[in-house]
Amino acid sequence: MGSTGTVLRELRDAQKTAKGVSLYSRYVNRPAGRVFAAGAYRIGLTPNQVTLISAAFTFTAIASVALVRPSPGLAVAVYAGLAIGFALDSADGQLARLTGRGGPDGEWLDHVVDCAKMILVHTAVLISFRRFSALPGEGWLLLPLGFLFTAVLTFCAGLLREQLGKAAARTGAGTGAAAPVSRLRAVALLPADYGVFCLVFLLLGDRTAFRTGYAALALVHALFLVMFLAKWFRELRALRAAE
Repeated sequence: MGSTGTVLRELRDAQKTAKGVSLYSRYVNRPAGRVFAAGAYRIGLTPNQVTLISAAFTFTAIASVALVRPSPGLAVAVYAGLAIGFALDSADGQLARLTGRGGPDGEWLDHVVDCAKMILVHTAVLISFRRFSALPGEGWLLLPLGFLFTAVLTFCAGLLREQLGKAAARTGAGTGAAAPVSRLRAVALLPADYGVFCLVFLLLGDRTAFRTGYAALALVHALFLVMFLAKWFRELRALRAAE
């Protein structure tokens, strides 16, 4: 077993492409994930075990949103739990590539956890709104439901786009040169990054500020969903034409 520095270099060399990744994931979450992956490698954890540890941090933070009255201290704790969980979510894949121990079971588990956290985090916000916030009107309770719809549809449509693209590649369609990594695109994707979404929970101690920030992100994510759906549809239609 090599030194931690050696492991970190090997993890960096095995890193997935930065194409389609925001600046937060590229320069914050993935490097943090490398540190966690190196630590997990040193103590002999499997990728699936790292996934479960990630889920424990994430779901504990989400449960706190629903069950604990908002305060500045809770805001910091929730953000820390979500951010660490997100970094560990990157670490499991990095560890799998380093050790060659990845497989369909690990990919399935990772996606199940991702889907569960998307559903639960917005459900927890809805519960928090109902239990602890003096809302200007009952219509505000529809906001987390709308954000939930947007998040799940983006996740499912993106995952299906990825799988259909892989299937097309296996048949020889859509095998053109990959587009170069764009820094402008990486900046533009920041508002849609889960790590940036986690930051809004730092406002949890101020109910009005949190509600405003959460609503702004919901609107941005809805706009990104429209753009993503149009883009993915065009790409899949192009793949059909190339067959």
